[in-house]
Amino acid sequence: MTSALRPDLSTQYDLSPKMSGEFSHETSLESSHDLSHANTMALACVADFVVTLTDEDQLDRFMANYAGSNEYNIPLLVLSGGSNVLLPAQLHAIVLRPLMRGIVVIDQTQTYVDIEVMAGENWHDLVIYTVAQGWYGLENLALIPGLTGAAPVQNIGAYGVQLEDTLQYVRAYHLPSRTWQHLSATDCEFGYRDSLFKRSPNTWLISRVGFRLHLDPSQILASYGDVQSVAQDYAKQQNRTLPIPADVMQAIIDIRTQKLPDPKQLPNCGSFFQNPIISNAKFTALQETYPDIVGYSMPQSMVKVAAGWLIEQAGLKGGGIAPIVTHQQQALVLTNHTPYQATQEDVAEAQRYIVACVYEKFAIHLSREPIWVNADGLIGHDEHVV
Repeated sequence: MTSALRPDLSTQYDLSPKMSGEFSHETSLESSHDLSHANTMALACVADFVVTLTDEDQLDRFMANYAGSNEYNIPLLVLSGGSNVLLPAQLHAIVLRPLMRGIVVIDQTQTYVDIEVMAGENWHDLVIYTVAQGWYGLENLALIPGLTGAAPVQNIGAYGVQLEDTLQYVRAYHLPSRTWQHLSATDCEFGYRDSLFKRSPNTWLISRVGFRLHLDPSQILASYGDVQSVAQDYAKQQNRTLPIPADVMQAIIDIRTQKLPDPKQLPNCGSFFQNPIISNAKFTALQETYPDIVGYSMPQSMVKVAAGWLIEQAGLKGGGIAPIVTHQQQALVLTNHTPYQATQEDVAEAQRYIVACVYEKFAIHLSREPIWVNADGLIGHDEHVV
């Protein structure tokens, strides 16, 4: 848990007119702001303050004022599209929302194009745009909810591709030192659904992301799950022998649409549990009892087990503790059946129940994927995990 910007919460602070007055002429700052529609899980949440950022200069001005207002001791929380976060009912923090827009070509050769994308661009729209332009590499990441600026935090991935495969750099503001920094892909310290930014929450605000995308339509990755057959069907419809990236993208959109609920219709934050990684020896032992267990080989004699399969086999597909239950088509996804009313504690209760059931049956511990935000704006790593 980071403490870089941890406030002294032993005293209550008055955020009212004086605070608003100091910043409102420089930034878009709103008080007692309802964030229930700003998180795809649709959890009830009211934040003390929200600052909407549409350009980088706004952040510079805000941070200069914030640094000069030490008497308030109010923590900062960076919130992007809200697609991978669990918010508290009352959030005693200043929420920074980086919503800068824009896509720029930085360089192009006969084999690749370098683009720079602002943090506020919708991720799925970016995928569609790049494929339409003939810039490839992001097509397997279609239909992942959220904004571009949040993608490096989680190192988003799907169908054999991770963000780090195409990311070149990020431009990010280091909140503790109040400086802008250029971080290469190596600097980002990416791992499976992990990054420097995730391990150092509330420390960085990403404003731009640089990608290198290839221009060869024959270079695709379509061997994961049903992608190959669905993409091939799309190719045949267009009288092509082999699929191209557009076919792969459409196949993944179709598959995800069938398996995953649309957050706008049934609130959720995507995959709720990470696929656990266990030793090959333990996986082999489990196969003796559960021959259909789903696993994928990993380096160093490890196996990544499908968390959705574990949850389903524990009898929890469509189960949980109301109003938070797993989805009928994809047990890995928790859904909220009382949007804008259910709270973070409802999610915690369902999580504890599911984790306990899976552990009892398989002796495998499930870890939560979405980010847990405490009421003081700090990020909780171990809270509410059995």
